[in-house]
Amino acid sequence: MIRALLLSALVAAALSCGLPVYLPHLPRVVGGEDVRPNSWPWQVSLQYNSKGQWRHTCGGSLVAQNWVLTAAHCISSSRTYRVVLGRHSLSTDERGSLAVKVSKLVVHKDWNSSQLSKGNDIALLKLASPVPLSDKIQLGCLPPAGSILPNNSICYVTGWGRLQTNGALPDILQQGKLLVVDYNTCSSPGWWGSSVKTNMICAGGDGVISSCNGDSGGPLNCQKANGQWEVHGVVSFGSTLGCNYYHKPSVFTRVSNYIDWINSRAVSWELKTSTS
Repeated sequence: MIRALLLSALVAAALSCGLPVYLPHLPRVVGGEDVRPNSWPWQVSLQYNSKGQWRHTCGGSLVAQNWVLTAAHCISSSRTYRVVLGRHSLSTDERGSLAVKVSKLVVHKDWNSSQLSKGNDIALLKLASPVPLSDKIQLGCLPPAGSILPNNSICYVTGWGRLQTNGALPDILQQGKLLVVDYNTCSSPGWWGSSVKTNMICAGGDGVISSCNGDSGGPLNCQKANGQWEVHGVVSFGSTLGCNYYHKPSVFTRVSNYIDWINSRAVSWELKTSTS
């Protein structure tokens, strides 16, 4: 009884967004590892139907009870989608997890799949029904509009993407510690050059860990001083030379550049921001 009451109190506190009930185990060094179950409770698996089977294609972040934030390049109007929430292992129908159909696809109007380096790789998915929040399913915070992460800020990318460029997709949710690379460095010759724009975030580039195929659309999670996590980035692209290529950090859509767009496309009172 006492444990149940304590859990209820923790869930209630976490519903302000960005405060998981099950705190993530954070590595001291840059690298990737299995996550503690349900420690990134806004992380979703975006899946499409292929001949009657659901297949993971991208990640995403639950930012309202019926809205998921993901990457535009993950979306095809010819596919039928669902999102899986509250899951640690994709192959296991875990207690407390949910699968919800997507009822609407909202892709940024300036997204152009043939011009990836222009940015605007962002999309919203409206769920067919609002999901109940719990200790395993919670909302991710949106950062303040226009905010810029300082160089070497510590963030974590999460997803079910490949651990190696040609490797298999893992069954267990992974996390990787990445250091933010400021725009001046990332856009310099020898790094990404003109392929990177100010509406993006670079993180990583040490040749050890990065996002990879299957992580697209998922969050770059960065923690505030008060312990609250914000979804500062949406996994967008990496180097064709390999997922962990030196001086080619993972590139994310900078969420803080799109707060007005997000609010104009979704019902603003549904969205939880860390400044509210």
